[in-house]
Amino acid sequence: MPNLRPRPRRGAGRGARAAGRDELVSRSLQSAEHCLGAQDFGTAYAHYLLVLSLAPELKDDVKETFQYTLFRWAEELDALSRTQDLLGCYEQALELFPDDEVICNSMGEHLFRMGFRDEAAGYFRKAVKLNPDFSDAKENFYRVANWLVERWHFLMLNDTRRNMIYNAAIQKAVRLGSGSVLDIGAGTGILSMFAKKAGAHLVYACELSKTMYELACDVVAANEMEAGIKLLHMKSLDIEIPKHIPERVSLVVTETVDAGLFGEGIVESLIHAWEHLLLQPKTKGENGNCEKYGKVIPASAVIFGMAVECAEIRRHHRVGIKDIAGICLPTSVKFQSPAYSSVDAEETIEPYTTEKISRVPGGYLALTECFEIMTVDFNNLQELKSLATKKPDKIGIPVIKEGILDAIVVWFVLQLDDEHSLSTSPSEETCWEQAVYPVHDLADYWIKPGDEVMMEVSCQDCYLRIQSISVFNSEHAMDVGKSFTKNKDLLPLGNEAELCSALASLQTSKPDAVEQTCVLESTEIALLNNIPYHEGFKMAMKKVLSSLTLEKRGQAMDTQCPSNEMSCESGQNNSEQSVPEPLYVLDVSEGFSILPIIAGTLGQVKPYSSVEKDQHRMTLDLISEANHFPKETLEFWLRHVEDESAVLQRPKSDKLWSIIILDVIEPSGLLQQEIMEKAAISRCLLQSGGKIFPQYMLMFGLLVESQTLVEENAVQGTERTLGFNIAPFINQFRVPIRVFLDLSSLPCIPLSKPVELLRLDLMTPYLNTSNREVKVCICKSGQVTAIPFWYHMYLDDEIRLDTSSESSHWKQAAVVLDNPIQVEMGDELVLNVQHHKSNVSITVKQ
Repeated sequence: MPNLRPRPRRGAGRGARAAGRDELVSRSLQSAEHCLGAQDFGTAYAHYLLVLSLAPELKDDVKETFQYTLFRWAEELDALSRTQDLLGCYEQALELFPDDEVICNSMGEHLFRMGFRDEAAGYFRKAVKLNPDFSDAKENFYRVANWLVERWHFLMLNDTRRNMIYNAAIQKAVRLGSGSVLDIGAGTGILSMFAKKAGAHLVYACELSKTMYELACDVVAANEMEAGIKLLHMKSLDIEIPKHIPERVSLVVTETVDAGLFGEGIVESLIHAWEHLLLQPKTKGENGNCEKYGKVIPASAVIFGMAVECAEIRRHHRVGIKDIAGICLPTSVKFQSPAYSSVDAEETIEPYTTEKISRVPGGYLALTECFEIMTVDFNNLQELKSLATKKPDKIGIPVIKEGILDAIVVWFVLQLDDEHSLSTSPSEETCWEQAVYPVHDLADYWIKPGDEVMMEVSCQDCYLRIQSISVFNSEHAMDVGKSFTKNKDLLPLGNEAELCSALASLQTSKPDAVEQTCVLESTEIALLNNIPYHEGFKMAMKKVLSSLTLEKRGQAMDTQCPSNEMSCESGQNNSEQSVPEPLYVLDVSEGFSILPIIAGTLGQVKPYSSVEKDQHRMTLDLISEANHFPKETLEFWLRHVEDESAVLQRPKSDKLWSIIILDVIEPSGLLQQEIMEKAAISRCLLQSGGKIFPQYMLMFGLLVESQTLVEENAVQGTERTLGFNIAPFINQFRVPIRVFLDLSSLPCIPLSKPVELLRLDLMTPYLNTSNREVKVCICKSGQVTAIPFWYHMYLDDEIRLDTSSESSHWKQAAVVLDNPIQVEMGDELVLNVQHHKSNVSITVKQ
């Protein structure tokens, strides 16, 4: 019997399916909105995924809500450490919105926080390409670019002399028969290209950094050498024969050296190379084709040093004052910079800092002649192996000028072969900085001709170490320079009686005296030495706290009972009334700060410090104790906060802050991230009459001509790199702002007077402008290449801190122009200054 049911018309099923889909989409949208209202972001996100997979035409309609849901759900996943789920959500989102710069930027921020800097940079770059005006993405990319492609790459590539000498040495080696080459730590691949151009038939190059490896691949391809250079994304220590390269090579070229020579691991990598990757070296007197033997460029190095007096180094590495705005620093607390603390550190820490010593503010005074520290032969395997195990060498250097012994400055001469060498000396025009070993723990830092500076030098943990620095005084024929707190030696004393007195005091000193070592960053030590900073804050806090105390007393008198009949019923209540409620001060400065202790001296105040490190908290407790603070006066705010990411909260549920101290400028010279957002929260947490410090800031700048800033910021064409096309690729990582500058010693020609660029008010934000044009008069003809800037921080209308002053612990920064602008005296340039969140951009209006 035939089926009598009517057959559906063509398309009817499709219509029913469409109606069902529309119903599901509508219900999913309603569910997503309901979940958002209930702050169930995970479920809301799942509903939006379903909606967009069923109805992609709704993308534009739900885009903003979807972004909000994604970001809030990602925050929850991040807090729960559900990393894979978080990354999965972003991958799904980017499949739906592949060209969304906001999602790309947010993905990059999460990756950066997780430590995936290379991957984060890729998302930041994509976000900037999608929207070149997206300020958040630009700022993120600039910050990560400084990590991925360090600024010295630009300086080295712009150093024509360095490039020519390396090229000549490599050409000579290849010409003499070294036809197979391994470039260790290839960077952009320039040394590999020198070797290939010289005629090497096999060139291998290894680079560990993913960003630099990819950059080198692009550079080699652009110079049409990809067929002749094999690039390996790995450490040289992991290269195996024949897995990665077919056989041993006859030449290793490398420049894996830092300012202290050994800090980039050249010794370890060359030991491995000689044992596993290089042909055996030619023995002395042996003749034959170089193709059969192994060699290294550079062949050897000689390390030199010099003892110096330098106030700038001193203020960054030694706390030189005992009283800071009325706070006494106890002798039981010893402050050290990381460079010095590395001597006793369990983990390997770089035992020196680096400086372009010829550009240090205030200059330096050489107290000794330059002296040889050690030589190293990179072509001698046994010598390389013995470096790490060799006992320290003791060196004594005669003093030629009297002065304060602040540091040992170190440089080296790199002997590429018997004909070509490079020097990193302070007297040379070079891209190199020098290694600086600050001097600590001397009882007396004053030295004079006739004295000898003594030290021990060694190569340990892949670093050049200069330790046990002391002074030998020939008048007494004994070592009197080391402090006996560390080295148990004697103080420099004028006569025998004083010496006996010192020994007696040593024997009668308390055996149980506890010494607290506090390791601070060099900028934190410079901050402690910044007297105007602490005096300024003390005066400004005193004004606010005095005003609030008077106001509180007035209120108390107004509410006081007029009759004895109204007196309190119990003695306990009387005692409670007699203890006035304190004023609350919160210091959320980054790093170590004694401002809360200073606040505690200013009356009935309850100061809170937000320091994180236990070592810093112990030090603040010792300082409080030495200044006879009641134990409960200073408290550590993070112990009271459940979520450390939400530091800005009320001191108590029914109380507000009298003063909140914000860290507004980074030591680098830039505004702190999210400072305007922090100020907005802080304003809501202040009692009537309370203040944020600083209350407002003025940003100043001037126009300069500086070839130094140009060369530190971008590779200048192909001439500097001897015809190789490298600039367009590495210059993708140029950043428009140079940080950590010392304007007082920056090689530049001022072309204008300083001008006010911007006002940022933390207390009255309606006075701020997001966009401002500033006219600048030219006072000298030249080429404008950069705009250095700095800040005046106003704690109130009378008390000002200048981030460019001689005592400042802050450095300055500068905007470097893409293209120089020729100006004549009397011209006028217009600067466009834009302020978005905590980012400030400065451009020249054409």
